[in-house]
Amino acid sequence: MKLQEKYKKEIAPALKEKFGFKNVFEIPKVQKVVINVGFGRHAKEKAYIEAVANALGRIAGQKPVLTKAKKSISSFKIREGMTIGACVTLRGARMNDFLDKLINVTFPRVRDFRGITVKGIDKVGNMTIGFKDNLAFPEIKADEVDNMFGLEICMPTTAKTYEQGFELFKLMGFPFKKDEKK
Repeated sequence: MKLQEKYKKEIAPALKEKFGFKNVFEIPKVQKVVINVGFGRHAKEKAYIEAVANALGRIAGQKPVLTKAKKSISSFKIREGMTIGACVTLRGARMNDFLDKLINVTFPRVRDFRGITVKGIDKVGNMTIGFKDNLAFPEIKADEVDNMFGLEICMPTTAKTYEQGFELFKLMGFPFKKDEKK
């Protein structure tokens, strides 16, 4: 069952019953998915930037936006306007497809995966997950990879509290660590 259908048939009614929402617009949902990559010390290497942007585009299914530095920081050797990262924002059907792939394909491919920490959810129910390398994604072939990079996935929700956000992600099927409390 696709994630959008599961949300409408199972997740939304369960959340409505548990938290006593009177209106369907009060029920928490994921607004968007933002995937970020920072270039770090490779920010001046054009080949690295192109390779990472290509890989991020394959992972997300959408061309990434290259982010520029807003101001100069001499201790990091960053100048204003320098390309320092890439990001992709997914909404709607692409977001649901990506979340479905993340839960059912990517997490099982992560080496020594014990579950997501609940500390990744903030006090208003938004979740952030970090990946140390990009090999967990099925679009990336291990033998083709020259540059491994880490990425961050942010999922803002319409939840008002930590409990609402946690319950939303749990019902969506995110694998949280056992016996861990915030």
